[in-house]
Amino acid sequence: MSTSATHDQRIAKLTFAGVYPHYVTKVETKGRTKEELHQVIEWLTGFNNKKLQELIKEKVTFEEFFERATLNPNAHLITGMICGYRIEEITTPLTKKARYLDKLIDELAKGKKMEKILRGS
Repeated sequence: MSTSATHDQRIAKLTFAGVYPHYVTKVETKGRTKEELHQVIEWLTGFNNKKLQELIKEKVTFEEFFERATLNPNAHLITGMICGYRIEEITTPLTKKARYLDKLIDELAKGKKMEKILRGS
């Protein structure tokens, strides 16, 4: 499967605040915590809990969210399949970043150990 600029634009327009509750529900129903979710998000983006809450309140789009993020230098180590896409083959930048986040949250929900999720940090 390949992504396109159109796919990237659909992701760009989504608000982080609209998707965030789904992330929380996903991890909590699998026995993980919101604090662990925030740890994963902070590892990928550099956003601490206070900044994350500001971005949610501001209703930033995914495009704005990732423009403001400082992506972890080890993010390229996130590989595998998510949402039908092989992450390492995604060429559209925003889609790749969004799928990095999806993959980390998926790993958290599946019970993977935090040190493995955070790719050696």
